[in-house]
Amino acid sequence: MIETRNLRYAYQTEDTQDIQFVLDNVNIKIADGEFVAVLGHNGSGKSTLAKHMNALLLPLGGKVYVDGVDTTDSARLWDVRQNVGMVFQNPDNQIVATVVEEDVAFAPENLGVPPEEIRERVDDALRAVGMYEHRRHAPHLLSGGQKQRVAIAGVIAMRPRCIVLDEPTAMLDPSGRREVMDTVLRLNRGHGITMVNITHYMDEAVLADRVIVMHEGQVLLTGTPREIFSEVKLLKKMGLDVPQVTELAYELRKAGVDIRPDVLTVSECADALAAVLAERHV
Repeated sequence: MIETRNLRYAYQTEDTQDIQFVLDNVNIKIADGEFVAVLGHNGSGKSTLAKHMNALLLPLGGKVYVDGVDTTDSARLWDVRQNVGMVFQNPDNQIVATVVEEDVAFAPENLGVPPEEIRERVDDALRAVGMYEHRRHAPHLLSGGQKQRVAIAGVIAMRPRCIVLDEPTAMLDPSGRREVMDTVLRLNRGHGITMVNITHYMDEAVLADRVIVMHEGQVLLTGTPREIFSEVKLLKKMGLDVPQVTELAYELRKAGVDIRPDVLTVSECADALAAVLAERHV
């Protein structure tokens, strides 16, 4: 679905001629239908990478392909952006209408979709994110999590094959984060939409099929959540967290408790501790 080949990108500061590369020879592949989480501390290049995935930014070196289309091909730019939708941190920046269903209809209307199909797309999108019953509400009266779900519905109405979420839960409380991540999982696993979630929440990354860790503009690690979060010492050295239960298992092992190191959830940790206790009572 998305591939980068030796991708390089740099920002030039206004007051100097210095070139600062924020992406340096990045090579990744994201398969159709995959759910990928991208982690990294501030300045690691993860948001810049996200903006290359639907040609909001274009490479200074290397290539980005979306469904085989080179993003620098200006004649195919519309194809790229129809295939890959973007959802950002602040849903208020993406909501443009005073009624929920009108906001979701905005993008299809601008694409020239026939009115009868727009109605179908809007209803389908709102049902997909669990916001159909709020279709005639004013967006400003919704909670943060509900607003973000409306923003996602607006992208879904464009019928993209992939949605890139750039820290979509950063401004939300735990309840709103849970709403959004439940929606992301439902769209990925129930509708087959490719999902790329740029996040700094480790519990969100645990839900992904694969995790990519960015560091100083390069891909440092890639693998399943279990593989990535087993590297506790390396991640901590980079200034990144790991899921709390994974860190608990890490500290217990340091203290001499023979618990498996790759636990990711509370239930897995409980089972692992029960196994340790059972062995001690044999």
